[in-house]
Amino acid sequence: MKAECNTRCVIVGGADIADYSRVRNYLRDDDYIIYCDSGLRHMEALGAVPSLIVGDFDSYDDPHSEVETITLPVAKDDTDTVFAAREGMRRGFREFLLLGVIGARLDHTLVNVYALSLLEEGGCHGVIVDDYSEIELIANRVTEDGRAVSGAAEVPYEYPYFSLIALEGEASGVTILNAKFPLEDGRIEPGYQYATSNEALPDQTAEIEVKSGKLLLIKIVPGAAERHGKH
Repeated sequence: MKAECNTRCVIVGGADIADYSRVRNYLRDDDYIIYCDSGLRHMEALGAVPSLIVGDFDSYDDPHSEVETITLPVAKDDTDTVFAAREGMRRGFREFLLLGVIGARLDHTLVNVYALSLLEEGGCHGVIVDDYSEIELIANRVTEDGRAVSGAAEVPYEYPYFSLIALEGEASGVTILNAKFPLEDGRIEPGYQYATSNEALPDQTAEIEVKSGKLLLIKIVPGAAERHGKH
């Protein structure tokens, strides 16, 4: 199956999802849904029919359904989620939503977060949604004609907090406007992560620009900070 230009690929992993009603609001009727192994346990609650199932089925039984299924070996380099991301790109998708990929296993969580970098390097863009946040990469890119284009993102005031984290070396030319803690042409590096828990100014939209490098943008969804505290 080759993706239509306006179709998004949704990848569902097996990490816990506490608030299905909120997560369902992110889904679209025309999404292409890939369930990864134990991500199938979320299928009924999400109300989303699978387009493809992938996995080694070491944590969930193979459903042996009529849905296209790719059975993977247990011993492999990619996790089921990363394989699904590669498969989605191979099938022509450029926009991705990842659900059920942030959980108790830190190793799997980190690998899934870095899948956003894999997608970005493939000319795609991914967003992770969990019970507390929306997570995406802001990265500069080079156009086909060789022009450098800054990465950019916006954070509406409705999000109580947002953080910027340098994942892969230094990010430079970082500008933050319309925020409690503004920044002009700054640098953020893994050894000094100072851009945590910022806030858009009241009734404004924070604007973020990154001229070089990659920053992980984590937007805390309304209500999450009150339920779980600000650290």
